[in-house]
Amino acid sequence: MPTIEKTIEVDVPVSTAYTQWTQFEEFPSFMNGIDEVRQLDETHLHWVASVGGKQEEWDAEITEQVPDQKIAWKATSGKPNAGVVTFHPLDDGHTKIALRMDWESEGMVEGLGAMLGQDGRKVQGDLEKFKTLVETRDTGMTRDTGMTPDTVGTHDTFGTPNTVGTHDTVERPT
Repeated sequence: MPTIEKTIEVDVPVSTAYTQWTQFEEFPSFMNGIDEVRQLDETHLHWVASVGGKQEEWDAEITEQVPDQKIAWKATSGKPNAGVVTFHPLDDGHTKIALRMDWESEGMVEGLGAMLGQDGRKVQGDLEKFKTLVETRDTGMTRDTGMTPDTVGTHDTFGTPNTVGTHDTVERPT
């Protein structure tokens, strides 16, 4: 079973990073290939993703959740997968996020992708997009692009529109 372990540091307090991560239905705005995440109840999620040109669906259960510290999950249907994301305060305004995921690769193409590290690069890219999203939402605009929250993550790497909380508006300073 392949395993990915990736980390990223974000320039927001741990509570801000954790709170944004728990907005599961917004995952498609920063996770490439995730089409939809529906929160069914406090501990169950339904996922829809495009994998290798075909649509996959599965359900997952949150097995452990400690506010501002940890969220662990496992699939209850579909391809076996599980993981944990932890949040580590570096100081009052900076957080290290550590992500570990295990999944069952299926077929030669997925197995080869895992062996070549493609999955790890994809996850790191998703974490980078999360960093942009959470830092933008915290400050009202990104530090170097001037993008507002309604424009961050509006298109994935293939140019497909993503939805970012259009209910969240931020006024640009004048």
